[in-house]
Amino acid sequence: QVQLVESGGGLVQAGGSLRLSCTASGRTVNNYAVGWFRQPPGNDKEFVGVITRDGTTYYADSVKGRFTISRDNAKNTMYLQMNSLKPEDTAVYYCAARRGIYYKVSPNEYEYWGQGTQVTVSS
Repeated sequence: QVQLVESGGGLVQAGGSLRLSCTASGRTVNNYAVGWFRQPPGNDKEFVGVITRDGTTYYADSVKGRFTISRDNAKNTMYLQMNSLKPEDTAVYYCAARRGIYYKVSPNEYEYWGQGTQVTVSS
């Protein structure tokens, strides 16, 4: 089993930055793809981006150029660096892990989930 814990959320003004962390325990996730999703108030979870086990990243168009995903395999931790934040980025952010070499954008493809961390961007 893999347990994921997100941290780093909070309140930030528009244009600001936050870095979210996703720390895994239970087993190493070096061979897992780790995705980031978010759920705005009243909406479904949506894909933000993913990092594959070889370090390749993919992003939703809405965050491309502003968000960066990275991973530190030695720490079993993944990061979501969010810059130039907008009010529409306000959501609960989740990290999720799936075995395999391919990235997926559907939350249904991910086996393990964190509890989420709130990000609020004020205008």
